[in-house]
Amino acid sequence: MKRLVLLLSLGLGLSAQAAPMRWADIRDGSLYLQADRPDTLTIRWVPAWQADANEEHLYLLDGNGNLKGDRLIAASETRGKQSWPLAPGAASYRLEIPGYSFRRYTVEHDERTVALFAPAKVHFSAETRGGDELYFKVAPGEHAVLAGKFHGGVSALLAQRVGDNKQVTLALKPYRAYWQFDQLELPVTQDEQVWHLRLQGSGKVAFWLDGTANLFAQNPQQLKPLREDDGQTRLTLHKETLGPTPNLGIYLPYVLPPQSSFAALDVLNPQAGSYYSFVDVTAQNPHYEDAFRQLYQNRFGITQDITLLAGSQRQADLRADTMSNAGLDAWLAATRALGGTGTHYIAFADEPNLNYSSYANYQAIFNSMARQVRSDPANAKAGIRIAMPASSRFVNGPFTDDAADKRGIDWARRLLAESGEQIDALAWHEWMVRDLLATRVYRDSVRRAAELVGLDAKGRPRKALLLDQTNLSSGSSLSPYDQETHFASLWWASVVINSAQDGLLDMLNWFQAADEPNYPKGMVRVLGGDRFELKPVGLAQQFIRQHWLKNVMRLDNDAFEVDVLAMATERQRSLLGVNKGARLQRVDLAGATCPLTKGALVYFGADSRSREGKFNCQDGRVSFDLPGQTLFALSWSAS
Repeated sequence: MKRLVLLLSLGLGLSAQAAPMRWADIRDGSLYLQADRPDTLTIRWVPAWQADANEEHLYLLDGNGNLKGDRLIAASETRGKQSWPLAPGAASYRLEIPGYSFRRYTVEHDERTVALFAPAKVHFSAETRGGDELYFKVAPGEHAVLAGKFHGGVSALLAQRVGDNKQVTLALKPYRAYWQFDQLELPVTQDEQVWHLRLQGSGKVAFWLDGTANLFAQNPQQLKPLREDDGQTRLTLHKETLGPTPNLGIYLPYVLPPQSSFAALDVLNPQAGSYYSFVDVTAQNPHYEDAFRQLYQNRFGITQDITLLAGSQRQADLRADTMSNAGLDAWLAATRALGGTGTHYIAFADEPNLNYSSYANYQAIFNSMARQVRSDPANAKAGIRIAMPASSRFVNGPFTDDAADKRGIDWARRLLAESGEQIDALAWHEWMVRDLLATRVYRDSVRRAAELVGLDAKGRPRKALLLDQTNLSSGSSLSPYDQETHFASLWWASVVINSAQDGLLDMLNWFQAADEPNYPKGMVRVLGGDRFELKPVGLAQQFIRQHWLKNVMRLDNDAFEVDVLAMATERQRSLLGVNKGARLQRVDLAGATCPLTKGALVYFGADSRSREGKFNCQDGRVSFDLPGQTLFALSWSAS
């Protein structure tokens, strides 16, 4: 961040105007601000890496969680400035700088405005130029842990207790696995402790607190309790149906799963699947995939799927050579052998905008393989369809150099213009939207995809839209605070709701089904010895599927921290929602008929269990309290 430096001017006490407080080089985190007099919040940014390939958002929430500012930063705005007024009040504003950010943000406000910074955990939250200092507080009896991760910049955290000058040092060491980090238990006392933190080194920094409030200030006087007041969520349900809900699926392993895993897969109840097909494997053994593909279709009922052609050992940049052609032929034959049930999309590369050096190289293999698929009419009769480009991210660029020339939306636009008649579906992968408040960009990406392919006379996208891989992070850049906790449940519910909101998407798949040693990002944890258990996100998937209906109904929602999807199947009605914030929300729904026939409210909280809730229905309005960080489902039968 940080030049987390308090800029003091000489003669401050005599100055008629207070000096500003500055937080610099923030890349990921929340800044809580409580003003005792009118103030102006000013944010400036400069490029960090590949900024010209990536749009970004800044969000400002008031003390009740209402959105007071939403600044869309265009990819072309590599540098810029935004100012928002802060009104005095007892509850804190929240400025959200969602990571992963491609810009460095400097924030200024009045030095009398109380400011507390909540950094990201494991992922780096800022860049420092060396010598930055902060303060944090530990309450009596708390078992606080100071933690940090080495990202090539800051190499040590030095903490000194203000009361008695006791010092501790946490060295930050490089690790083979991204999710490994260093931590140090702090002394437990019966008195409040204030600690002075120094960041040793310069560059990227990740530091945070567990066991106590993860909040840091620039001076100890600002270490005041954070106050967030209850919020209000107003919903209005309309009778209009917007379109179908997407099929919710998972990436399925490239092996025949053991029977001991069937129970976990049954609980996840996927409607769709995504696969890889390794052309070097199937060229040698054309029937390698037959058994598990037939199992997934016939035993688990997955009849909508997408396959990405690739090579083993994570080879993604295929060429139109003898081996690739033989591998594709084997896949086509195996798919025809499935008996013509369902729809089977094929994409001829995995994230071509990331893995191919140029669009022309990808276009060549696409055209060659599309001809190969279309050459036999039996393929289409078997439900085989062509998807493209299965890009790494869509509106924004992939994590590679020259990303501005490789945005998925741009490659898709070119291929649609040049080979549109060969294309049945638009597919993409979305990564690195790790912030709960930023998940609304999923809705925007689906809308942008629909706009790109165009709508037919019935308002449906002319090409199927497939968001066939997504997770908080790409590759193995994972945080256990994300993947192993209720946070992933909140995130997945929010992504599902936002992606489905307009009834435009056909498929949405979590990547991946089960943890792998180097990629522990599954819905299922592998315990060894053919033993499996659902992770929190897997249990959330179970809850979502239990309340998932076929069609999306139009719903107005004025809340920012609460996402809600309205659904219908014949007479069944369901609202699926998630409160992403910590504050309680008072929910009010208009457009229902009281009393609700067979009405039921169910909560899904941090313990990953469902429990019944209570609601009131009077004069066509339903109201209930929604606890913080909780999923809910309100269901009833329409008359």
